[in-house]
Amino acid sequence: MLPTRKQAEQLLKEAERCNPGQWGDHSRTAAHCARNIALKCGDLDPEKAYILGLLHDIGRKFGARHLGHVADGYSYMQSLGYDEAAKICLTHSFHNQSIRDYIGKADTTAEEMKLILDQLAAVEMDDYDRLIQLCDSLAGADGVVNMEERMEDVRRRYGSYPEDKWEKNLELKKYFEDRMGKDVYTVVEKDTFRPRAVKIE
Repeated sequence: MLPTRKQAEQLLKEAERCNPGQWGDHSRTAAHCARNIALKCGDLDPEKAYILGLLHDIGRKFGARHLGHVADGYSYMQSLGYDEAAKICLTHSFHNQSIRDYIGKADTTAEEMKLILDQLAAVEMDDYDRLIQLCDSLAGADGVVNMEERMEDVRRRYGSYPEDKWEKNLELKKYFEDRMGKDVYTVVEKDTFRPRAVKIE
């Protein structure tokens, strides 16, 4: 199950009020990228892709956490009955389905870590998981960014970037470019797109 687009936009707005920051516009950019790529793939639902992109970081509602935002997002979406969004909250950080993929602090309780490990071991990733992983690496708060520049920036800030995750991102880019027959940066309007918060009535 998924919320509607309007419900997802409302959830993001509410979450930003709880924990303001650039992550909200990062999520809007990821949603834009996911929708545009899904449109060109033909067999992916653009609306579903948009909603999943919008909610992949919703765990940040609960504060400035690193790995903790994965557990928070998963549990929050599950509590609302949005299983597909919960799955994306989990998988967007683990390209190779391994906890070693995570870049940042392991700021989880033992219970949260067990939840992540158990669910990660059980999950079967599909093209929506792969799409949001790609779009997460393309999405900046001010618009679409060059993937390799973003990964290099993360490496500078955190001191490292797992080589297999770096390679997986490049592999995902090629995978979706091959599916679309088009350059990813052109499809996601890298040079022109700017995120804007949606006004909720």
